[in-house]
Amino acid sequence: MVSQTPEQIGTNQSFGGQQLRYKHQSAVLNCEMTFSIYLPPQAQKGPVPVLYWLSGLTCNDENFVHKAGAQQHAAEQGIAIVCPDTSPRGDGVADDPDGAYDMGLGAGFYVNATQQPWAEHYQMYSYILDELPQLINKEFPVDGERISISGHSMGGHGALTIALKNPQRFKSVSAFAPICSPLNCPWGDKVLSNYLGDDRHTWKHYDAVELIKQAQQHLPVLVDQGTADNFLTEQLKTELLVSAGQVADFPIQIRMQPDYDHSYFFIATFIAEHIKFHARALL
Repeated sequence: MVSQTPEQIGTNQSFGGQQLRYKHQSAVLNCEMTFSIYLPPQAQKGPVPVLYWLSGLTCNDENFVHKAGAQQHAAEQGIAIVCPDTSPRGDGVADDPDGAYDMGLGAGFYVNATQQPWAEHYQMYSYILDELPQLINKEFPVDGERISISGHSMGGHGALTIALKNPQRFKSVSAFAPICSPLNCPWGDKVLSNYLGDDRHTWKHYDAVELIKQAQQHLPVLVDQGTADNFLTEQLKTELLVSAGQVADFPIQIRMQPDYDHSYFFIATFIAEHIKFHARALL
């Protein structure tokens, strides 16, 4: 089902293109959602390829827009960037009962929840894979056959798992400091047990390490991880992704960046390289 026509709530000129913000009613998430989209100047002449960016815990659709400095590089390459929100929002949408930042609002984890009270709204996997792209393809000058995906932290987890499960839909995938294996970290234990239930076998469908092991099709993958990231050891488990790629003979490019942390300073430093990486697959 394609959502109703989105309502524009923001516009800014940027590097010859337009940074736009919209709200719309999501049938999949059963609530109102916002998203941001950057249209490069090339979009004035016809459809352009599109990169979806998935943000991390506590973020919404605007963090990347304001902090990453991606518009200049998207304009140079002629690529649109779509930034969805990180979870359903609004009255009646379940949240962490203790108000913690790592579950509930701002922490959708890009999965389709099966457990109550989460299942009614927390269908972020289907929203990112199907509903939002259908809306974007219908309403904006983008080429729906040339799509890539990227993200940071929780969003890096989302980008990797969505692309690895649907390699025919994406030309490439990249991630900054992704949560590589929710099966093996405290964030995953908490969130997936609540969203998906206690059967850990079902969690494997949302674990990049497990998906790499099973992959039948290899698409281009780039991962950047800072060595000074305070979440690296306990939560991100990059070493498991490295090992899985080696065992499965999956050609992942994983770069450990000395002294970089988990912040948008890290993302802004390497975003140009990621956009060029995607441009090689999209253009």
